[in-house]
Amino acid sequence: MARVTKPVSDEVDGIVAQWRAERPDLDITPLHVLSRLSRLARHLDRARRAAFAAHALEAWEFDVLSALRRQGAPYQLSPGALLRATLVTSGTMTNRIDRLAARGLVRRHPDPQDRRGVLVELTDAGLRHVDAAMADLLDRERGLLAALSAGQQQDLAALLRVLLAPFDARPEDD
Repeated sequence: MARVTKPVSDEVDGIVAQWRAERPDLDITPLHVLSRLSRLARHLDRARRAAFAAHALEAWEFDVLSALRRQGAPYQLSPGALLRATLVTSGTMTNRIDRLAARGLVRRHPDPQDRRGVLVELTDAGLRHVDAAMADLLDRERGLLAALSAGQQQDLAALLRVLLAPFDARPEDD
């Protein structure tokens, strides 16, 4: 005998029902997807902040350190490459590098390819911090995805890629 399971319901179902009752003239179809994405983004943000805080990092610190870490040894980039990787202004990046250097997580040194240039390099302490935070983050993110099978996760990633790609292809408006 097949077991009948009750469909999963969430907060968005209630929001959609309320809008449908109050404004039956509106097509509220986008709420089914985008309100869920918005709520999920808030949960992901909380998980990320907790993972970073557990390793004495702010989100922006993780962004800079992980941009360096992803480069592979010797884990260095120019400040210009870092600002492109993290989508911040030049003044903001200078301040961030200064603060990370003061904590001993990065260091600056002359660029051997450009006498006027500087490279920002991850220190051993920075490497330890970013590696530990990344491992913790992935554990927390796996928890967020635990209700989905591996195939469902792949399908969701593919669908989200289709939705996100046009945004990544165009320059930032702000």
